[in-house]
This record gives sequence, structure tokens and C-alpha cells, in this order.
Amino acid sequence: MSVILISILTLFSACQEDDYELGKIETPTNLEISFEVVGVDAENPYGDGTGFVNFNATANNEINYTYVFGDGTDKEVSADGKITHRFSLPGINTYNVTVLAVGTGGVTTSKSVQVEVFSSFSDEEAVAFLTGGTSKTWYWAADQPAHTGLGPNFEDSGKAYAAWYAATAFEKECMYDAEFVFTKTEGGVIFEQTVGSAFIPGTYAGKIGVEGDLCYGEDVAPGLYGVKNVTFAPASSIATEDGGYRGTSFSISDNGFMCWYVGTSTYEIIEITNNILRVRVEEDDTFAWYHIFTSTKPSQEPAGVDVEYTNLVWSDEFDTDGTPDAAKWDYDLGAGGWGNNESQTYTNDAANASISEGTLKITAKADGGSYTSARLKTQDKFEFTYGRVDVRAKLPTGGGTWPAIWMLGANFPDVGWPACGEIDIMEGIGNNPGHIQCALHTPSSSGATENMASTTVADASDEFHVYSVNWSENQITFLIDDEVYYTYAPVDKNADNWPYNADQFLIMNVAMGGTLGGTIDPAFTESSMEIDYVRVYQ
Repeated sequence: MSVILISILTLFSACQEDDYELGKIETPTNLEISFEVVGVDAENPYGDGTGFVNFNATANNEINYTYVFGDGTDKEVSADGKITHRFSLPGINTYNVTVLAVGTGGVTTSKSVQVEVFSSFSDEEAVAFLTGGTSKTWYWAADQPAHTGLGPNFEDSGKAYAAWYAATAFEKECMYDAEFVFTKTEGGVIFEQTVGSAFIPGTYAGKIGVEGDLCYGEDVAPGLYGVKNVTFAPASSIATEDGGYRGTSFSISDNGFMCWYVGTSTYEIIEITNNILRVRVEEDDTFAWYHIFTSTKPSQEPAGVDVEYTNLVWSDEFDTDGTPDAAKWDYDLGAGGWGNNESQTYTNDAANASISEGTLKITAKADGGSYTSARLKTQDKFEFTYGRVDVRAKLPTGGGTWPAIWMLGANFPDVGWPACGEIDIMEGIGNNPGHIQCALHTPSSSGATENMASTTVADASDEFHVYSVNWSENQITFLIDDEVYYTYAPVDKNADNWPYNADQFLIMNVAMGGTLGGTIDPAFTESSMEIDYVRVYQ
């Protein structure tokens, strides 16, 4: 094997995934990257076809390293700079691999190297999950929010997820009896939809002259029934790179499809495990659909939490006028965008965070062309593992406001983001009043994360509502006024998809603008998020 060391111009980045007050901020220096392509010899100058490459990065003043492999797979974090990655695109391909050395405060130094490697593509793991080794039946994950959703399908959209629409649980009543059978044979894999009809969404119905958002038979949707072949290939859509997907797609022969009929038979695998299949389907150059299937037929019984937490272990009722209790809350301070292109400067001024008339008021203010606000946190004061958090709050108004109630892993200073894990209990969008969302950010899906859901609370800025998360060792459930609207429960938990087995701390803030807040109304003067109480149960 050969070891190739390439030195490229080091780029210093002021961007931060998230910014926290950690003392002295030191930018990593002297970043170097070496790699070895597995199996390189005189007869195989680009490797032995497995696609494996061993990387080693070193730097000064670093906390950890983030690898971006340039092949559409997830970012990976390494504490010591060493990592092995498999490139699966068939043939000999050149990849631009970027390594970010992360320093204190999230500041990074980056360097890129080009890796030329040969791969003979196959995804036997996906085949095994899909077929169960013999034959497996899949169903719509109808009990999950966003089991079908719609997003953009064009260059530079930056939204490789269901950004435009996400179905609520059991929303499309006519299609949930569908059953999809994948079977492994000596010649490969075959598919058959054995039960159910075809659902045709409104985006496609007009193209074939039928009424949309209804179920139809094979007379309208050719290819609905019958045994068909399944072939696998590397995924090639723009979303593979933007969304960090698996890198595998499968196609069903003879115009086959999985119930949702938009005239295509190719499914890009986002995630596949023993009981979850998440796929992306391109309808045309504008629309991309996102589907979630499960190997366990869901029940329409009301959803609930898996563990009831009733012992109150920490709370703040905000009954004493003045500034927030310093024994319970600390502040993040400063500007710089906070990793999300935000416009506010966070302060510890009473004008931005104060208690009166029984509520904490976090107030964002216009300040001579700029903005001030506050971000409170319990870091190093109260941190916990597993339990339920209830926050009774009323949200601010105004275009550009971005209120958030969330949690971050207490090991953030050591492992960085997203390895520490982030739990967004509630995020509101002033430019979309009533839109409430929750999300989880992990090494396997962060930033424009796939692990999120949204719902509507029409009077969120007029009335108080209780925003909750119920966090157990098996699942994380989000509730509003004690009604479940999203549950995250990966079956095969690992550090990439489940960094939630360690302490987290609470954060509450009102940001202005940024990636979610959007355009700030030029007439904005000030608005507050009011919090009646924060309670933690275990």
C-alpha cells in the first residue's frame, strides 16, 4: 500500500456550527492530512476495489476533526484525527476530501486533499435489510409525522428534505392498507405490491388528467401490480451530497412503484435499518418526495410516551421580579452569527432578559440598525440524562424572530457539535406564524436534519402553550400541550444516530434572522418570548 501526503492551502474559517462562551478561542494551526488507499500495489494503483481509505489528520490547538468526504455521505467526527471511509461509487473516481480541525468556540481550520480510488459498487447490507435475507413486507410508517413529505429538487436549494410539506400521522387514509414485499432470489431481488392502491398527489395528477390526492387502481397507474425486478446503483441526485444520504438507490422494473405514483421507479435510500426505510423520490426537476416505510404495521391507537417521568427534579417558576436566577441560569454573550448567520448580539442586560408579573421575558430589540437579545443556558449549573422537560411559553411576533427552546450535550466542549447531540424542543418562525417544529441534530443528520417534524399552533403568539420533550434511553418524544407529534427512536442505536446517552443542558433564546428566522421586517422594533415555567421530571 502507498501512503500519500498532500499539503494544500490551509483555509481559516470564521464559521462556527454553534458558538459558546468557552474562554479563550484558539484557531487550530498546522493542519496536515495523510491517507492510504487500501490495497494499492503495482497492479492496483487505485486500490483493491473495496473503496476503503484510511485518513490521519493532525493539528495544533484542536478539539476534534470533522471529515467531509465529498461523496455525499455524512460528515464524520474523529477525536484523534484517524478515520477509515469507504467510497462506493463504481469505477475510478476522484474525491475532494475536506477536514475541519475544530478549536475552542467552534472555530475551524480546514484543508482539502484529492483522493483517487477504485470501487466495485455493491450494497449487500441494504439488500439484507430490505429483504430480511429472504423476504420482508414493508408498510407505510403512517403513525409517524412526515411519513410522506415534499421538498425542492433543484440545484443550490440547500433543502434536501421535506421543506415544503410533511404529512401528519394517518393523514392519507386511503393508502395505508398497501403492502410492499421485497424478496431475495438467486438472481437478485424482486418486488411486488401485493395489497393496496396507488395514491396520486396533486403535483402529478394534472399531468395525467385526474383529480389529485386520491387513490386509484392500475387503470390509472400502470405498473401498480405484478412481480418486478429490483436493481441497485450508486445514488446520483443532488440531494446525496446536500442531504448526506446512504449513497445507494434502487429501481423497480416495469414502471413499478411503492404506492405513491409520480411516474418514477427510482428510490434513493436516505436510511435503511431492520425496520425503517427512508427514501427520496424525484417527481421532476422541481419536486422531490420523501417517504418513510416500516416493517411493522403501525396501529392507529393514540401515540404516547414510553416512560412516564413524574418526579420533579428541577424547575424555575419565575416568581421573583428582576433578573434570572444566577444559580440556575448563565448567558451566552456576543455576536458573530452563532453558526446560523443570525443578526443579533446576545447580552446579559435586563432589557433583553428579565422577570416580571410571573414570567421570564426574553426580548429581541432593534438597536440602531442592529439587534440585541438574550440566550440563557443551564450549562454547568443543571445537566441531566433522561427525563421530561415542560416549558410553558408564549412566542414573540415579527418577521425575522426565531424563538427556540432546546438542549445541547454537556460534552460539547470535548467532542464538538453535532457529536454532542442537540435536541430542539421548540423552534418558531416569525415569518411563518403558528409554525412550530422540533428537531434532533446528530453526526448522522445535522444542519438541515432529516430528524424533525412540524405542526401548527395558530395562537402560539397569543396564548401560552406547553412545549415538552420526553427523553428515555429508547426514544425521544416531542409534545405540545401533552399531545405527541413526533417520536425519534432508531432501532440500531450508535454514536452517529444516538448521542443521547449523556447529560444535556437547557437553552432558551430569541434569535433574529439567520437560516431559519429569515428576512427581518424593517419595521421590527421589539418582541418577547414569555416563559411561565421550566420544569424537569425524572
